[in-house]
Amino acid sequence: MSNRVSIDPLRVIAPIDPNLFGGFAEHLGRCIYGGIYEPGSPMADADGVRTDVLAALRRLRISVVRYPGGNFVSGYRWRDGVGPEEERKARMELAWHDVEPNTFGTNEFVAFCRKLGAEPYLAVNAGDGDMREARDWVEYCNGTKDTALVKLRKRHGFEAPHVVRYWGIGNEVDGPWQIGFKTPEEYARTYTEFAKVMKWTDPSIELLAAGVSLWDRHWVERVQLLMEHAPTLIDYMAIHWYVGNSRERGYRDDDFASYMAISEKLEDMLSGTRGILRAMRSALKLERDIPIAVDEWNVWYRVFNEGKLEETYDLADALVVAMHFNAFFRHAASVKMANIAQIVNVIAPIMTTPEGLVLQATFHPFELYASTAGDTALDVFWDGATFSTPEFDALRVLDVSATVDRARKQLAVYLVNRSLEETQSTTIELQRGHFADAGELHVINGPHVEAANTFETPHEVGVRTQSVSAGGRTLTLDLEPHSVTALVIGVA
Repeated sequence: MSNRVSIDPLRVIAPIDPNLFGGFAEHLGRCIYGGIYEPGSPMADADGVRTDVLAALRRLRISVVRYPGGNFVSGYRWRDGVGPEEERKARMELAWHDVEPNTFGTNEFVAFCRKLGAEPYLAVNAGDGDMREARDWVEYCNGTKDTALVKLRKRHGFEAPHVVRYWGIGNEVDGPWQIGFKTPEEYARTYTEFAKVMKWTDPSIELLAAGVSLWDRHWVERVQLLMEHAPTLIDYMAIHWYVGNSRERGYRDDDFASYMAISEKLEDMLSGTRGILRAMRSALKLERDIPIAVDEWNVWYRVFNEGKLEETYDLADALVVAMHFNAFFRHAASVKMANIAQIVNVIAPIMTTPEGLVLQATFHPFELYASTAGDTALDVFWDGATFSTPEFDALRVLDVSATVDRARKQLAVYLVNRSLEETQSTTIELQRGHFADAGELHVINGPHVEAANTFETPHEVGVRTQSVSAGGRTLTLDLEPHSVTALVIGVA
């Protein structure tokens, strides 16, 4: 059966926020030490930052990086990670049952972000921490007045303020696994009081509320209470999720079709969150929408604490990462930040050894979407072949999104072929205008869905690029089985 993708370049959803291409770095396993930061390595710069990792992350066009956690932040004392290294104290770390040396902290992180060209996003301790500690961190980073905390930052070698724009209050407070787990009412009150003093310290900062990570029967109540208690103090509602092809994540082991149907779960979580936020805006008569930040998301289902979360990703996982970006684009009106968790070694698209790094299968869709997306998401219609799973009937085989770059008059169409074996003949038709010139076709694929990039086989999954030309209003493509395809072409 053939497929049809119908696009009107003037039927827009919303601008695409560059912060959809965000990342997350936590003090967990080898994300910081041996990943981002490895003093003494021949690949490290004078500040101990791995230059090969930095170069790979630049390819992803990471726009914002969340730090230092994650579960880690609910027991973190930011003062432990500033000042002369010889004065920093190693601490027992309860979230991941490790010892934290604190040789990498606030100032090192901000300097890393500046090198990367990304905005720093700091999460404060709302677990066993208090609001004074949180507002002091804001003042230390952003303060300009002649106060003790500003003088302390200057003594640490940073005369100018860091101007950290994004601040999260707590992490996954709805989870019993969290230090300082809070009921919906407890967190709504905690958020309000933290937010007040942090905004009073620097009114220019933007605050993220830790909305949902558990997705139990209380999640609607959590979002509602946050909106009722602090409607003018929330700049983003943060939500988390991890997905995978395993019983632990709610799917049958090695059930490829059910794994590909994960798109429906993404749609449910994004649509549901947007719905409750819009309902509360109406009920509270607010003047603005509260955007969503999916500030932890990824595929994660094979390894847990015993493997320091060093997941090896395959082609099937890469397809799911691509479907995430399709979902973010389709929900561009409400999703204004997304942070893949994490960026190096720990459930990450980049893996390192002391000798080098490998780009995992999931690196390629992230890079492809980040490097080709236009500035505006389009509302796309598509139909054609379908597939079914034990949970869903007649899902479209293709998962699709599209963007347009208005200044360059360039269209980008993203198509995930979720068929395990069948090529999908697909006609892309413009409802308005016509294809203007030659373009490029980028295809992510590998020999089979379990193909993975490792240090032994680093190129099993990759990207092929070829030129394509079209005239008129239609273009027909043959989409390979288990592939991600991006068509980037001019339109008039």
